[in-house]
Amino acid sequence: MDELIEMQHIVKIFPPALVALDDVSVSFRKGEIHALVGENGAGKSTLMKVLYGMQPADSGEMIYQGRPVKFNDPGEAIRAGIGMVHQEILLIPQYTVWENVVLGIEPVGLFDRLDAKKARQQVKDKIAEFHFNLDPDAKVEDISIAARQKVEILKLLFRNVSILIMDEPTSVLTPQEIPQLFDELKRLRDNGHTILFISHHLEEVLALSDRITVLRKGHKIATLEAAQASKASLSQMMVGREVIFETIRQPQAPGQVLFEISHLNYSDPAGRPLLKDINLRVRAGEIIGIAGVEGNGQLELVNVIMGLHEPASGSIRAGQTELTQQTILDKRRLVAFVSQDRANMGASVQASISENLIMTHHRLRKRFTRWAGQVLDSQQASLFSQEVREKFDVQMSSGEAVFKSLSGGNQQKVILGRELLLDAPFILLDQPTRGLDVGSIEYVHRQIMEMRAKMRGMLLISADLDELFRLSDRLLVMHRGKIVADLAGGETTISEVGYLMLEGNAHES
Repeated sequence: MDELIEMQHIVKIFPPALVALDDVSVSFRKGEIHALVGENGAGKSTLMKVLYGMQPADSGEMIYQGRPVKFNDPGEAIRAGIGMVHQEILLIPQYTVWENVVLGIEPVGLFDRLDAKKARQQVKDKIAEFHFNLDPDAKVEDISIAARQKVEILKLLFRNVSILIMDEPTSVLTPQEIPQLFDELKRLRDNGHTILFISHHLEEVLALSDRITVLRKGHKIATLEAAQASKASLSQMMVGREVIFETIRQPQAPGQVLFEISHLNYSDPAGRPLLKDINLRVRAGEIIGIAGVEGNGQLELVNVIMGLHEPASGSIRAGQTELTQQTILDKRRLVAFVSQDRANMGASVQASISENLIMTHHRLRKRFTRWAGQVLDSQQASLFSQEVREKFDVQMSSGEAVFKSLSGGNQQKVILGRELLLDAPFILLDQPTRGLDVGSIEYVHRQIMEMRAKMRGMLLISADLDELFRLSDRLLVMHRGKIVADLAGGETTISEVGYLMLEGNAHES
């Protein structure tokens, strides 16, 4: 089969000496779905950014449709038929679907003014051509995340792109939305488009792709047919060792109650009840998992616990301390928190890695300040950065590098390291491994188990049922803002929990 794109001997080095790609050669065929997998920092995104013209290679060459090419910016790549859908949705919320799609290449009429009627019809025709279930007149702010991702794809198809690069395409989707996206990508492939996608989810890679390329620490390990691969074999190639997927929870008697919520209720500003009489307890040495289809109250529960929403009634306690009306800083003395939104809630992306690591620590631990807490101790901050780097295997050049320069997975490791190394007895984990590769997930799970062995209590919210079953001592199921089941971790099944997530229970009104 003819190769559509050949990337030969690509080298990319980030100063001062971080080798992101080391003599990588890989090719992509017309009309295939080709997955790129590897640990965080393996070079997947960098390789695609080189192809897309976002970052120049230090050496190597690209051959596209039989000719050498070099794209100096994404605009050149798009004009050549190559487009990229990023993890972050880059749309204007107040504009309609059709306005977002035509933005930048609007058809014009008399006096060079926008021909709105023609533009809308062109977008409508494109939606019909690719069988996308989208309303061209809907405002982006009013449609689902899955629909917004379709708009991002439609923008590229509208520009006659035949090669789609997708960076973690399912990271913003609920489990129920993923099969629909896969059907649409397969339909695009069958129509002659080439799909290149980066993913950490090996089950998705095996279900969707035709071929798979594995990268490890900047080197290409293999390219193989998906039909010849398995989750275990891919994991071993990615990590360089066997990865264990079975439960790692050991029997352990829980201790005293560390965290308790009683009769908690919350309604949004429009008066809609989103949390209904929530009751739960977390004891020392215990992990309580919360399962639920996203949008059933999990995010609101997190925001109420952390003080971002004010409950209508009920109480939140950590040990003997009433937290309901406490300030966020006072809560942080007793609650470590890993947010699902690392860019907006978990970090300051423009600050350095060191500065992000000492956040909260510098207010609660004397180690990081001098002169009665008035001056930060940069040496201690640097030592702490090195400690987290080694303990959590963060791939970074130095603690002085800007946080946003890290890959998404390494950003998550920094936040996990910061929070797990706080002295707070209770840890709130909201999607703690989202965006991590299998090796990193395994490592983080072991860190969580270590916290459990040290008799810290944890509330774990995750969209990954395998993760919940692997770690949780008890599983709570949320449905429409209520806890509809409280199940022992070893005495239920994924099927039972999945049913409760979708249907609630027979007694729910």
